[in-house]
Amino acid sequence: MSKRIYLSGASGAGVTTLGRALASALQLPHVDVDDYYWYPTDPPYAQSRPPAERVMLLNQVLAQGAWVLCGSLDGWGDELIDDADLVVFVDTPTPLRLERVNAREAQRYGARILPGGDMHAAHQAFLAWAAGYETAAFAGRSRPRHEAWLKQLKQPHLRVDGSLCVQTLLQQVQSAQP
Repeated sequence: MSKRIYLSGASGAGVTTLGRALASALQLPHVDVDDYYWYPTDPPYAQSRPPAERVMLLNQVLAQGAWVLCGSLDGWGDELIDDADLVVFVDTPTPLRLERVNAREAQRYGARILPGGDMHAAHQAFLAWAAGYETAAFAGRSRPRHEAWLKQLKQPHLRVDGSLCVQTLLQQVQSAQP
């Protein structure tokens, strides 16, 4: 079984959920790209770190050895992906992803994302961005970019259906042989 596993997919696909479960099952450190991509702010996710700083911080944490790395390194963290033994792409239908994003954001931020809340506008913009994943009508993470990226990968990679239960996904990833 691979000891350096990178998981990616669209927002709300279940990448972090599967990554945490996989790290726990394999007793490996779980590393979330968002923890290094963004400066800690309130409201969160307001100011991104420069790419070189993100890569440096992630290299420090990943140098420990085995890991499960989750998130989007799209366009700035390719050198980190090169160290993965297995890449897992979590592919989840957009309606389910948006449902998950809404539930996650409501749980995290409560009334702050409702009309009149200090995060309402940012939440609405985030939902619009997440909904646009299929068409690439914007810069950044999108299905067309992900599909092109998957085709050029040199590492063994696996596509899983993010609408399946976590236990089934765990079994699929754990049975993948690089």
